[in-house]
Amino acid sequence: MPPTTPQPKDRDDAAVIVVGAGPAGSATAYHLARAGVDVLLLEKAEFPREKVCGDGLTPRAVHQLIRMGVDVDGPGWTRSRGMRWVAGGRSALIEWPRLGRYPDFGLTRTRHDFDDLLARHAVGAGARLRTGTKVTGALTDRAGRVIGVRAQVGPERTESEYRARVVVAADGASARLALGLGLRRDERQPIATAARRYYRSPQRSQEEYLELWADLRLPGTDRYLPGYGWIFPMGDGRVNVGLGALPNRRNGTVDLRATMDHWLARTPAHWGLRPGEGDAAEGQVLSAALPLGFNRHPQYGRGLLLVGDSGGMVSPWNGEGIAQALEAGEVAAEAVAMALTVPDGPAHERALGRYPVEMSRRWGRHYRLGNVLTKHVFSRAGFQPLLNGWVMGSPAVLDGMARLLVGLTDDPPRDRVDRVLGTLLRLVPEPKPSR
Repeated sequence: MPPTTPQPKDRDDAAVIVVGAGPAGSATAYHLARAGVDVLLLEKAEFPREKVCGDGLTPRAVHQLIRMGVDVDGPGWTRSRGMRWVAGGRSALIEWPRLGRYPDFGLTRTRHDFDDLLARHAVGAGARLRTGTKVTGALTDRAGRVIGVRAQVGPERTESEYRARVVVAADGASARLALGLGLRRDERQPIATAARRYYRSPQRSQEEYLELWADLRLPGTDRYLPGYGWIFPMGDGRVNVGLGALPNRRNGTVDLRATMDHWLARTPAHWGLRPGEGDAAEGQVLSAALPLGFNRHPQYGRGLLLVGDSGGMVSPWNGEGIAQALEAGEVAAEAVAMALTVPDGPAHERALGRYPVEMSRRWGRHYRLGNVLTKHVFSRAGFQPLLNGWVMGSPAVLDGMARLLVGLTDDPPRDRVDRVLGTLLRLVPEPKPSR
């Protein structure tokens, strides 16, 4: 994306400021702009830019892209029919379910231009984008309410201030804006780590399934990786290969690079992924943190909303964050747009307070159950206990497990699997909204 043109000083303020132009921020800005709201989107980097990610989008994420009017049939997108799980010496194919609410396909696209595309889409809807603008902190009034942000602009790091009635923090896992206001993460919830690398593999690049390996072992031990590995086809001759792992006292710090080499040495030679064979690897192994399971609270307070990774919204079930970021952006935008229709005061606050309530309604029980399994199962033995021989050998059970892990259920239920999963989640105590 070309550098944005500086605007007159009186255009530095807006009704809403969104900090961060990743999926969460761009989705929020897009939906606000579509609602006719004057929104300013601030991004510290210039586009296009690299981002550590698996690049895989489930039907839930595709659903949000379609709602935003993104052309998912254009160049750069690669469709997936489902997932291939590898565990315990077995592999199984799971087709994406055909539900009334979600499409029956997933997508892959590199984050190098995915975020650029979404930011452009927000601009096309009417949002004003400022790249090269690093937000350094919040502006607050005497009562401690957030009324804007401070930022360093351009290569010269010129100090500037931007003011708004509402500020949305979508600044990623670092959550600098939230931290600056004393919003610490919940130490009881873990932060996973992911690492990925691109490989040239023409054969695997055209695959129709997102492949996940749940039976990986830590090098030199008999213990399973507390996470899983993935091979996602990019459709351009490359694959995205990576690992996600949870911290655990027993395992200590997981050496993701060594674990990846140990894993890829098992793969067939013609895939082109084995370490030290040929020159198929592109770039370095890059890693990033994954804040899981609503691990930062409150999601709204004092004029500031937390959306996406800044609010710890990555799924504790599978480490997916893009679908959650896009969905939260739409919910946040709806709450903010409603709040802007009334003067500051109790009614304004009640409208903004609907955001954490709706987040809890959508994901609260699912995340609460996932957090329990993350702590007591996934962080100790990975996904192997859930994907045992009985599960891998039963298509019906495997389908239900897949829908639970990815969060693909319909309401009202469309089939028996939906009804079973709905009943299971209703048995989980509903958490209180983050306020």
